[in-house]
Amino acid sequence: MQMPGKPSWLGTPISEVEIDVSLVTNLLQEQHPDLAYLPIRLVDAGWDNAMFRLGEDLSIRLPRRQVAATLIENELIWLPQLADRLPIPVPKPYRIGQPTGNYPWRWSILPWLVGVAADQQEPYPEQAKYFASFLRMLHTPAPLNAPQNPFRGVPLHQREVMLLERMQRLETKTDLITPEIKNTWNQALNTPIDVLPTWLHGDLHPRNILVENGVITGIIDWGDITKGDIATDLAAIWMLFSRASAREQVIKEYGDISHATLQRAKGWAILFGVLLLDTGLIDNPRNAVMGERIFRRLLEDGK
Repeated sequence: MQMPGKPSWLGTPISEVEIDVSLVTNLLQEQHPDLAYLPIRLVDAGWDNAMFRLGEDLSIRLPRRQVAATLIENELIWLPQLADRLPIPVPKPYRIGQPTGNYPWRWSILPWLVGVAADQQEPYPEQAKYFASFLRMLHTPAPLNAPQNPFRGVPLHQREVMLLERMQRLETKTDLITPEIKNTWNQALNTPIDVLPTWLHGDLHPRNILVENGVITGIIDWGDITKGDIATDLAAIWMLFSRASAREQVIKEYGDISHATLQRAKGWAILFGVLLLDTGLIDNPRNAVMGERIFRRLLEDGK
């Protein structure tokens, strides 16, 4: 059943297709009957995908919107080529589901990765070195036919109009858009990209990073995988670690981060913070908390 959409600035986009346990059960019975006996439960529904747990060891991920259907194709093609060289587990596709009369897009069956989202349980500061190693091993040259993403890895000026509109709206709702934040954004905006494009995750906010007992156990949701400016992923430094010493450790262990790249990374952190806080204040308290944390950490490091 098709459902009406709404502008993204009104909060979390409405699903364009009704996705529930009944639909998932029918898809499994039709296409993967050997797995259809396993218990199914809804785990989460984000901007782009609905996630179900399948038994103890598997999960199912289904796009909620047409735009996400394109993104999941990128995951299915490219993640298997990257997964084995990364030091942190990622959800390499186990099975692929096809469109049907009841559901219009491809979907995936993935391994279940243990842990909870990092916005609910922060990794220990000692995980900074581990996370830096993951970023270094991901940020390698990508082939010419790697997916292009107009929203990630690009020069920040391409996102300027969107960000300023949201930032102005936030100024009426919060005191976090300080002169220091604006100054940091403007510095990042005017800092040229000084690195070659590499593979990027593209969306390393805490809900896409899993943690168990303080240890990072998985990096999920690779729909924004692309190639571009590493500063996009380095923004995660201010999204993931509350201690300034841990943030400094990521920067040190990653190595060879120029002052210009660090400036752009702070700009990307502001961009993510604005997106999370702006949409979160409307209908997603978890996103709002993540956005607020980003700003407070940037302000702390600017002192």
